[in-house]
Amino acid sequence: MEEPLDRLSVALAALMRWFDEHELQAAVIGGVGASLRGKPRLTKDIDAVVVDADAEALVRSGAEFGFTPRIADVIEFARNTRVLLLRYSPAAVDLDLSLGMLPFEHEVVERATLIDAGDVSVRIASAEDLVIMKAVAGRARDVADIENLISANPDLDVERIRRWVREFSSVLETPEMYEKLEVLLKARQRR
Repeated sequence: MEEPLDRLSVALAALMRWFDEHELQAAVIGGVGASLRGKPRLTKDIDAVVVDADAEALVRSGAEFGFTPRIADVIEFARNTRVLLLRYSPAAVDLDLSLGMLPFEHEVVERATLIDAGDVSVRIASAEDLVIMKAVAGRARDVADIENLISANPDLDVERIRRWVREFSSVLETPEMYEKLEVLLKARQRR
């Protein structure tokens, strides 16, 4: 049986081939992104965002690379949530593929860069954009990822982070989102 890291690496390689061969505007985010831009941590799945793409076309093209729906009503679910729930079947690795449409998501993809992860180059969202997405998600794991990203990236564009988190905080009517971010950024300044 393959180790989880080996399975994840194989799935990432297939994902990058899919993105490249179909010229998809996409970037890896989530735990994989945080691990590659910050401090490595265990993650069993892949999160990515794709813009200017149709869910049905993605399901068809993804199948060529081993990515298949992991729920029966994957298209209907994607219509309701803007997330395609797929699985890289050869290695049993889940992929949550966000169907981006917001200006921020377009920027995430435009600003993403390649990072070598073993034998594969992975298109990863910037550290700033990962911090922003993690601040919006706000779970305990996300807060730890933010701390690691801040620690590993001393030259973060803090104003970009503040601007977008302030905007999301306002739109979502969650002032505590911005307040939590400020606590983490202030802790960075004390180091």
